[in-house]
Amino acid sequence: MLEWLTQIDKAAFLFFNVTLANPVTDFFMPIVTSDNLLRILYGVSLLLCLWRGDARLRWLVLFSGVTLALTDQTAANFLKHAIERPRPCHEGQFIEPIRLLVHCGGGYSMPSAHAANAFGQALLFGLAYRNVRWYLIGFAAIVSISRVFVGVHYPGDVLVGTVVGGLAGTIVYMLFTRVRPYLPPRPRAAGSSSNDPELRGGNDVGNP
Repeated sequence: MLEWLTQIDKAAFLFFNVTLANPVTDFFMPIVTSDNLLRILYGVSLLLCLWRGDARLRWLVLFSGVTLALTDQTAANFLKHAIERPRPCHEGQFIEPIRLLVHCGGGYSMPSAHAANAFGQALLFGLAYRNVRWYLIGFAAIVSISRVFVGVHYPGDVLVGTVVGGLAGTIVYMLFTRVRPYLPPRPRAAGSSSNDPELRGGNDVGNP
C-alpha cells in the first residue's frame, strides 16, 4: 500500500514538475517560493496589522508568532526527521531528469514546511476574518504547490504540510478565542481608525 502511494506521489510530481512546466511557471514559481520574499511579506503584513489593525487584530499578531513556531518546529524539526523522506531533487530518485529551479537543500522532504507555515497563518487569520479567508487560503495554496513546480517537494509532502498547518492554525485560533476575553485592549496605534470596535466596547470586526 505504501509503495503504491509512493508511486502515485512520484507520478503526480512529474506531472506538475515536468508536464505542466512552461515559461510562466518557470519564472513565477521560484519567486513565489523564495524564502526571503516570504519573510519580507510576512514581516510587512504583521507591521501593517500592528499599525492599522484594531486591538483584536494586534493581539492576533502575537498568536501568529505562536502558530509559526508550532508549524515550523513540527514540520522541520520533528516530522521531517521522524519520516526521513529524501527530496525528489536528491540524486537517484528518478530515472528521467526533473526540473530543479532553485537550490535543492540538504534536508528531508516530508512534510513541506512552506506548506505548513503558509496554511497555519491562512487558517489562523482566515478563521478570525472571514472576508479574507479564501484570499489567504489561495495564497497559501500557490506557495505550497510552488514547491513541487521548483522540484524540491512531492505533492504528498505538500498535502501533509497543509494538514499540519491547518490543524495548527485552527488549534491556535481556538486558544485565541478562549483567552481573548482576558486580554486587555492594547492602545490604538498611531494612524489607526478611531472606530476600533474594541476601544468603543463594540463587537469584533470579522468575528465569525
